[in-house]
Amino acid sequence: MGPNRSHAAGFLGALILVCSACSHQDWRTADRGSAGFAPSPELEKEAVVQVYAARAVSWRGYFGVHSWIAMKEKNADFYTTFHVMGFRIKRTGTSIVSERDIPDRRWFGAEPTLVSTLKGQAAERAIPKIVEAVSTYPYKDTYRVWPGPNSNTFISYILRRVPEIGVELPPNAIGKDWINQGDVFGFSESGTGVQVSLLGLLGLTLGLAEGVEVNLLGMSFGVDFWRSAVKLPFAGRFGFSDDRVFEE
Repeated sequence: MGPNRSHAAGFLGALILVCSACSHQDWRTADRGSAGFAPSPELEKEAVVQVYAARAVSWRGYFGVHSWIAMKEKNADFYTTFHVMGFRIKRTGTSIVSERDIPDRRWFGAEPTLVSTLKGQAAERAIPKIVEAVSTYPYKDTYRVWPGPNSNTFISYILRRVPEIGVELPPNAIGKDWINQGDVFGFSESGTGVQVSLLGLLGLTLGLAEGVEVNLLGMSFGVDFWRSAVKLPFAGRFGFSDDRVFEE
């Protein structure tokens, strides 16, 4: 078997394993405990901001991830998490969930990926901007799994307004390419590039952190040159882990 076929077989095998894991999860009994990524709020006195993503629940996990932000203010002994859940709209009138919680919970059995961590003064500067972005999110009463606005649109909206975070969501975060209030042009999530997008269905992103990324019907294909990696729909990122371009 040639190298191309071998790589293709490996990719398909990994995708099948992911799909199998997603399909056998029962969300009602799935693990919701800590994955061990977050500093203990009782021990860590500095401010902390973290971005997470994990495979979505049920059949949605075949295609993409659910993302959220956790933050802890300086000297606070708890984390506050922010994310969006569509079913909450009928119950509470808003899709936004803001609560004290375990920051690195497994998402109904799915192991989270730590996308980014900020600590210290950078996190202190980011926290009020995060709170403001949450309060101005324009789709509190709207949720569409595809192409958005959805849970990833919400986190993308925050990233675009908090340059201290300076990273992008994974390529399989469907909904991340919905720019602001359905704008066609905008800055990239990391703030290091530009983006063109037609309601999250068709677009192009060029950025120092993002590299080159093409969006076709909500599926992202790309190459990160700064931290070498290939980005694929459904499967995610293959290569070096993502991180901020400019460190504090």
